[in-house]
Amino acid sequence: MADTEKNRVFKEDDFVLIQQDKRVTDTKLETKPTTFLRDALRRFRKNKASVAGSYILGILIILTILVPSLSSANITTVNSAEAFLAPKLFEAGTGFWDGTRKIKHVVYDKDNEIPALSEKNSVASIKSALVDIKIDPEPTKIDAANPYGEGGAVMLTTDSAVDNKNALMYSKATSFDTKGNYTLDVVFRDEDGVNNCMLGEYAVYLMAGDEQIMLKDFSRDYSPLSINISEALKEASLDSIRAQVFFEVKSSAESVNYILIESAVLSADESVSNAEELAQISISDATDFINVSDTSDLAYWSCTGRKGIHDSLIYYCDYVIDTYDLVYGQGDVVTYPATEVNRWIEAGYCLYDYKVGPESFVKLTDDCPIDVVEDQAIMGITKKLSSITARGWAYKKMGYDKMPKFLFGTDASGFDLFKRAFAGLRTSLILGICTAAFCFCFGLIWGSISGYFGGNVDILMERFCDILGGVPWIVVMTICILHLGNNFFTYVLALCMTGWIGTAARTRTQFYRFKGREYVLASRTLGSSDARLIFKHILPNSLGTIVTSSVLMIPSSIFSEATLAYLNLGLQGRQSFGVMMSNNQPYLGVYPNLVIFPAVVMALMMISFNLFGNGLRDALNPALKGSE
Repeated sequence: MADTEKNRVFKEDDFVLIQQDKRVTDTKLETKPTTFLRDALRRFRKNKASVAGSYILGILIILTILVPSLSSANITTVNSAEAFLAPKLFEAGTGFWDGTRKIKHVVYDKDNEIPALSEKNSVASIKSALVDIKIDPEPTKIDAANPYGEGGAVMLTTDSAVDNKNALMYSKATSFDTKGNYTLDVVFRDEDGVNNCMLGEYAVYLMAGDEQIMLKDFSRDYSPLSINISEALKEASLDSIRAQVFFEVKSSAESVNYILIESAVLSADESVSNAEELAQISISDATDFINVSDTSDLAYWSCTGRKGIHDSLIYYCDYVIDTYDLVYGQGDVVTYPATEVNRWIEAGYCLYDYKVGPESFVKLTDDCPIDVVEDQAIMGITKKLSSITARGWAYKKMGYDKMPKFLFGTDASGFDLFKRAFAGLRTSLILGICTAAFCFCFGLIWGSISGYFGGNVDILMERFCDILGGVPWIVVMTICILHLGNNFFTYVLALCMTGWIGTAARTRTQFYRFKGREYVLASRTLGSSDARLIFKHILPNSLGTIVTSSVLMIPSSIFSEATLAYLNLGLQGRQSFGVMMSNNQPYLGVYPNLVIFPAVVMALMMISFNLFGNGLRDALNPALKGSE
């Protein structure tokens, strides 16, 4: 078969011209001519993640420009009344982003039927702002004095077992006689082992100067005790006495001893003159008794041992409160001077005739800060209006046209966190752009020279970079701040002093990678200058990697400023993102929105720059030119 093919003779008929009936010409290119930048932009648009990142980045940059300029919220003057308002986008009661706070395990005030909040808020304002409340069905027992507790037992304890000191508790000196039928009723609690101590022996007696009248000798009988003081005076052959009631706990060398007194009530016939005084001295509620300060005028009982409370009953609750209604609502009654009322009348806000009284008040416009007049005060001599007490919306008194909403809430100074975050981000972003622009340009020039020429030039330039890069940037920053002051220029200078080294190193690496390529050697052979080789042939091929790292230099500078703020070296005199985050960090556990919302903005900024930089890297890579 092989020999047959080898010896075969081809004839003219064996060949056919395929295009013998067609005209062969050059084909017109269907694609439009393009440039490197147009092709890069087309490839960038193909990268959906990079496009999304660029949109987010653009929105954030627009917000940094518009929010501080257009928002009228205060971020300069401290207003503690507006501090720590919750983030609000929707109306209160929707359950999400509505300006309410859910607070758990708070002491419940049974008397006013509200949570026990700060004293700066009145009962009326708290009730008005309360959205929901759930009270524990059973009380909790605590061994601490609390103004909202009740019941329990007074714990009278010796100072120490070693010092062998007695515990004495005695009342205010009171008059007793044989005619008034004075009685002392005491209820003890028989509970051993409280606080690793032991129940001890107790005695009850009257003391008048050095004279002692024993009412109950030392005993361990903790059953209810009823003592007729008048009978005790008769047995002591006394008609009357002004004395103090003493409770004494016998000390022991083996342990610390105590007794528990639930109540100690002094009573007498209705005819006695000091019945009211006896009621004040009596211990009817142990918690109320302990809550009275030793320096108060009502502190009728003194103690030379240790006096405390055991098993005081307290209720806890979980509640939801509208922080905006609490600050801007109409819960409080406010006193306004007559001059302010007259100013409202002259401005046409309302009508009021003090001769008629509060019922004459008529509100004419919404500019009037009050809705209802509760009462008025008249001067004694002139019989003219002195002041009124009225109820109205607090936000009007603060100068707002309507109740404000703060998207991110407010911080400890009452500043709008949304405006402050973007005002600080604007400063930090300008800082990052200025730093990145200088470091990119200087690092590109330095790295190009070092990588292109090589040899001794490269060695000298690299050793300089090694020395400068060996100095920690925090040291450079601190020295600059100490000598030049804590200002914007100092920050830019300090960040630029070492920030360009990374760009220079990457540029040098890329030049070593491409300067030996055939197309560079061919261009050199044709007589191209060094500048043309650098900027026309080598640099465009290196630009993708360099630009990516340089774009990320902007958020890196912002993070550097934030890090310094945590070291109390933050930018002073201007709104700064890092200083704001540092100031809000102590409140993370209680008000997480003060850190979470700015952190989300920072995270979006970082991710967007990263996606944008990756898209630029692929778009500016000449090796991908023409690819999809």
